[in-house]
Amino acid sequence: MSTSSAEPWRALPVAVADVIEPELPAMTSDILATIAREVPEYARPLEGSFGRGLRTGVTEALRQFVAVIRDPDAGREQGREVYRGLGRGEFREGRTLDSLQAAYRVGARVAWRREAAAARRAGLDSEVLSVLAESIFAYIDELSADSVEGYAEAQSQVEGERQRRRGDLLALLVLDPPAEEADVRVAAQAASWTLPRSAAALAYAESDLRRVARRLPSDALIASRDGASCAVIPDPVGPGRGEQIERAVDRLPAALGPAGGWPELPGSWSLALGALRALEAGALAAQGLLRVEEHLADLMLFRSRALLEGIATRRLATFDGLTSKARARMEQTALAYVRNQGNAAAMARALHVHPQTARYRLARLRELLGDDLADPDARFELEAALRATGRVTKP
Repeated sequence: MSTSSAEPWRALPVAVADVIEPELPAMTSDILATIAREVPEYARPLEGSFGRGLRTGVTEALRQFVAVIRDPDAGREQGREVYRGLGRGEFREGRTLDSLQAAYRVGARVAWRREAAAARRAGLDSEVLSVLAESIFAYIDELSADSVEGYAEAQSQVEGERQRRRGDLLALLVLDPPAEEADVRVAAQAASWTLPRSAAALAYAESDLRRVARRLPSDALIASRDGASCAVIPDPVGPGRGEQIERAVDRLPAALGPAGGWPELPGSWSLALGALRALEAGALAAQGLLRVEEHLADLMLFRSRALLEGIATRRLATFDGLTSKARARMEQTALAYVRNQGNAAAMARALHVHPQTARYRLARLRELLGDDLADPDARFELEAALRATGRVTKP
């Protein structure tokens, strides 16, 4: 007698079903009683939905086993829902699958004892008994797998709903104009998330959402937002939190907005997203995490680049007649001038040139810019133009 390792009951004679079917009512009672004695979680009266579910599970398991012996090709797809349902029920009750798996083992043991006795009374030979035993335990493994699937489905549905609610909460927290406080509090309660005293928004590429999310603090809210990945991180300056955020980002371009009370998150997200766009455009330079608070002036220049291009056209026009090399020298000199209030010695150090060379360049700069160097507004516009247009190479 050959058997299939996946479905050994295919090798059983159909007559086996006729032998064990009359035993099913007594077998059901015996299995239920043994489960109640040996599985502590199920040691309670078989009442209500719990009792009905357990009784249905045992009854259907035995009935379906007889059916697959009679017609192995009929399959058991239709009956699988009972055992998926048991798995979902265990999840909803807040239990692991340990108790249900124990109940399956008890059921298999009791079923084998009673079915083997019936088979021997019917005069079935030892080879049939061996295949019957293999069939019972292979069949119970299938029921168990169905319950694992149902448990995972329920877990996934709950996790999916949790993530949806957390995504809705994140959207409210970074909304501009800000959402009503009452709406945020209701959404936070629905998402089982405690509104923190301090939080900051992190922006990074949308394509890296899951890669970074796995390493961020477990209490972070994470979702796609405005074409990027948005993470709201509670207590970002708490002990070890900064290092954890940096490790999560690793070398990927990312920007962390300023920390503040949760009502300030719209501003934190706006700055973080703007800084990420500046990183992507090459207007800000950083490898890994950029803390926006340390680059606010550069970010302001990037976000105002259209206006600053106009300022640059006006303030730097006097350099247009120079060669590219001479222009670069004069732009470097002009930036050193405004940063060092015209101090030639400080300019020389900034430019890494001899003080006499710095004085010569300063004289040439005064020839080109004239009275603009004495005008505070003109100097401000000159520095902004030089920094924002990216035309100044570091000396």
